[in-house]
Amino acid sequence: MPTESTFLLAGLFLLLAAVGWALGRFGERDELEQPLEPLNVDYLKGLNFLLNEQTDQALEHFLKMVRVDDKTIETHFALGSLFRRRGEVDRAIRIHQNIIARPDLAAEQRDQALYSLAKDFFKAGLLDRAENLFERLSQGSRHQVEALEQLCRIYEQEREWSSAIMAAEKLELLGGQSLGLQIAHYYCELAEQALAQGDYGEARAFVKKAQSGRPRTQRGLLTRAKIARHTNDSEIALRLYHRIVDDNSYLITEALPAMVEVYTRDDSLDLFDKELREYLDKNPEMKIDVAYTGIVNNLGGIDIIDQCVKEYLLNEPTLTEFIDLQSTDRKNGENHKKVLQKVRKALSKLATTIPRYQCKECGFSSQQLLWQCPSCRDWETQRPFTTVSFDSLLHRSGSAGM
Repeated sequence: MPTESTFLLAGLFLLLAAVGWALGRFGERDELEQPLEPLNVDYLKGLNFLLNEQTDQALEHFLKMVRVDDKTIETHFALGSLFRRRGEVDRAIRIHQNIIARPDLAAEQRDQALYSLAKDFFKAGLLDRAENLFERLSQGSRHQVEALEQLCRIYEQEREWSSAIMAAEKLELLGGQSLGLQIAHYYCELAEQALAQGDYGEARAFVKKAQSGRPRTQRGLLTRAKIARHTNDSEIALRLYHRIVDDNSYLITEALPAMVEVYTRDDSLDLFDKELREYLDKNPEMKIDVAYTGIVNNLGGIDIIDQCVKEYLLNEPTLTEFIDLQSTDRKNGENHKKVLQKVRKALSKLATTIPRYQCKECGFSSQQLLWQCPSCRDWETQRPFTTVSFDSLLHRSGSAGM
């Protein structure tokens, strides 16, 4: 039986044919000079192929129609778009290539066909071909803005950040909207590439460009702190990490483990313990974030972090349904400490199996902090979970043990 998609295609062409007939019947014309045109029989033949799910025959039929009747070209654009949306990209490509091959095609129609073909190639994963066409269209066609937007997407996927910067800056001028945050992240990507190669001077230069005349992204501060950490400049690294936590407390999940690393390397964990206590005295609501970060990163041996984790475990309502930690505490202090250590260790291990970050725009979640959401493609929209989902973790653990 014909599928829903088949009926959709057939309905579209029947509608287009009817509109064309109505315009010919009721539009402005000289009735003496222009006789009434009948409904195009070729459409009905194509519809018959579609309704019988003979897609290849329908495709060949409509390809022949576009060579014969110039009035059908918009219908073929619609057909190609529908094939692309259905995932039949090879058929969409054939239709749009056939349109482009017409010698009498108007410049505007040729640009439309090239743009549609470029989207076909992008959908098929043929990024090099799509890039070539979008680059051509970005040089002055009516699809210039859309082509530049697509080029940015391609360069992001291919991690060609210098090309992405040039396309985005041109898009800013033509599109009339600021892309400062997006471009700043492009420079941060270049900085991280340079950092990975050990080129710290180049990394610093890219971070400086990221923050020059653009919205200051927290990623820039984190990257600067990372460069300082890699070059053993503890003073600058710690100053930047403290600033990150003060300015944007949600990034404590990223900053705290790095700070522990620096203080441990400098053999000054006592100073870290003191500074963190002072910070939590001023910001007691952050104790939960510290506890969560301590659990998922297995940060033990630091008194203030251990204290935050203990308070969190003892007061977590879901966890107390499975383990009576309060009762254990009353019975035996030493035994209570051992139980807490076991629970914390188990939770730390289990926490590695669940997402730690979630996009505030679309809800996409991931284990690591992603500066660009893979789903909605927005920049700097991920936030860490501030609590461990004990209910799902414990149920999962119980199911695995059965």
